[in-house]
Amino acid sequence: MPLTLQTKTLSGYFIAFLLLLVSYILIFYTIRELGKETREVTDSYNLINHLESLHSDMAEAETGVRGYIISREVSFLMPYYASQKTIPRRFAELDALARGGRIQKATIEKLKQYSSASLAYMENAITRFQKAGLVVTDTMLLNREERRLVLDSMRLLIAEAKKSGEKHIASKTDTLSGFFSSTKTIAITSLLVAILTIIYSLYTYKRENRAREEATTKVTRYQQELETKLKELKKLNAELQDLKQIEKFAATGRIARTIAHEVRNPLTNITLAAEQLHESLENEGEQAVMLEMIGRNASRIDQLVTDLLQSTRFAQLEFKEVDINQLLDETLELAADRIQLQQLQVEKDYSPDLCTVKIDKEKMQLALLNIIVNAIEAMPAQKGVLKLKTTKRNDKCVIEIADNGSGMDEETMQKVFEPYYTGKKNGHGLGLTNSQNIIFNHKGKITVRSNPDWGTIFTITLQLSSLI
Repeated sequence: MPLTLQTKTLSGYFIAFLLLLVSYILIFYTIRELGKETREVTDSYNLINHLESLHSDMAEAETGVRGYIISREVSFLMPYYASQKTIPRRFAELDALARGGRIQKATIEKLKQYSSASLAYMENAITRFQKAGLVVTDTMLLNREERRLVLDSMRLLIAEAKKSGEKHIASKTDTLSGFFSSTKTIAITSLLVAILTIIYSLYTYKRENRAREEATTKVTRYQQELETKLKELKKLNAELQDLKQIEKFAATGRIARTIAHEVRNPLTNITLAAEQLHESLENEGEQAVMLEMIGRNASRIDQLVTDLLQSTRFAQLEFKEVDINQLLDETLELAADRIQLQQLQVEKDYSPDLCTVKIDKEKMQLALLNIIVNAIEAMPAQKGVLKLKTTKRNDKCVIEIADNGSGMDEETMQKVFEPYYTGKKNGHGLGLTNSQNIIFNHKGKITVRSNPDWGTIFTITLQLSSLI
């Protein structure tokens, strides 16, 4: 049974992985051993340096004492006094190396004995020289020979220790060279494994590359066709939503006119009857008060019907060219008192391109003011941010009025333009309906996006005046 492409590829990568894993393990082991050997070489060098420093300190101390005895100058004793501090530090460093096994403890102990004896001879010589009135005595000459023998023994011991350290360095250097050679071999092997893996991958890829390219081309073509259809679908869906919105508005207008016709006829009869009854009363008693109440409520109902008709009726417009940015600034001036009272922040992001529209300025200003007032009332005092943005998109002028208020849920957004629908305690629910009517009269479009987490955005789209 022939192996599939996937099986061949997986097998090749698995073999390459095993080989590389072995190579990396060997490299890791080699690096660890290199580190160990390098530390031993470093310790050996440190040993030689400390031994040389110890020898130098002792020689300088001896030379200083001899110079003091010959010249009687106290300044020659400075190296001697300095050695009393440096020599213990040298032995502390040698003790640390002895714990690492780089030098025998017995050797260090002998060096300490020789060093203590030599310093004692030096101190004794200085004391006797000073007591003899700075004169060299025969006893001092005999002690000088003993001190020289101690120093010679110390030099020989240091020389042997240095020679042993140098042999150890040479041995470790050879070991390091072997490790470096092994590392080089492993690296070359790893490189060959990588090259073989790449060659295998390229060979496998070339065999199936043509089919993959054809499949990719088909997928790309299908994806482009799908994206085109999705764009068309979104465009049609947007147009459908606009038609639904206009149809809903027209239906609302028809209902409003029907209500006005059916309500006003009996309402007129009620009003006339109440007036006649009021006139027939001889005094202003309780009956007169009740009749006045009937008259006031009848007038209120009549005004509500009138407002409903105006908010859903296609009105006669007086068009003129207006700069939308200037119109927004003028509308903000009308709401300035509310903004200052709420201590709100206003942010403007106006398009630098000239965005001129042909509109009925007063009615469009009323529509914008209704939206801005709703935004102001939806935001908390001192924390609210009112954002106004204008954009010129192809042949359209787009206005965005955003707030960071309480926002609306999906059900509220569906009813926001319906007459008498309001979430405010004292609202009559016709402000946004009137704004929608005005924008539709201008053959424009208004949409709303909202979320309780970030607020509400009203988007108004109008035709540029140059294209009307």
